[in-house]
Amino acid sequence: MTGMTRTCIIVLCFALSVLAAAPASAQQIGGAQYPIKASDGDIIANFKLDSAMSAKLAALQAQYPVGNLQGDVTLMQFYDLNCPYCRAAAADVDAIVRADSKLKLILVPYAVLSVASVQGALVEVAAGKMLTPDKFLDFHRRLYANRGTIDGAKALDAAKDMGLDPAKVVEVGNTQESLDMLRQNATIGGDAKLAATPAYVIGGVAIIGHPGRKPLETVIAAMRSCGKVVC
Repeated sequence: MTGMTRTCIIVLCFALSVLAAAPASAQQIGGAQYPIKASDGDIIANFKLDSAMSAKLAALQAQYPVGNLQGDVTLMQFYDLNCPYCRAAAADVDAIVRADSKLKLILVPYAVLSVASVQGALVEVAAGKMLTPDKFLDFHRRLYANRGTIDGAKALDAAKDMGLDPAKVVEVGNTQESLDMLRQNATIGGDAKLAATPAYVIGGVAIIGHPGRKPLETVIAAMRSCGKVVC
């Protein structure tokens, strides 16, 4: 299995509330600027972001910090609720957060694969406005505990399990503002060449695809040790 197969390859095309998926080329993904290895030893796609793009990603409205909000290392994870690789990655990232009390994780809904993904992400946006960081992380875990396609109804069930009023969630999520927040994530993520899910940003470097738990922990450790993704 190569690093490329650990991703849902996409071309971002946000029209109204629908994002289309199509194959992306290796050139679109950006190659491998740093020798970041996946669990199987293959180099995984990655590249340095310029400061302007890093600032745009940091300013996204639909992003949800969890873990240690004053952490010494920040990891952004861009995910689509219905990407199977994102589901697998979610378990690894959750394990990292549980084990690493100094890590700040920023969850970024990146609803790029289907209408169902957009519907589920709209519920996420509403929940993100109504839950504390700890509660939002629990909500995120509950979303991925679902089997099958995660759509608005399943996301709403998870929100209800968190004690949220479903009518209020629908009211907050089903707005042009919430949709525009997801559109911004898709547009700027596309501009940043985050052309597959899941994608990570750490230390100004984009990592495209899920390298595995230990490789991510190695990158985080390098950031602590030398301020770079690879020392």
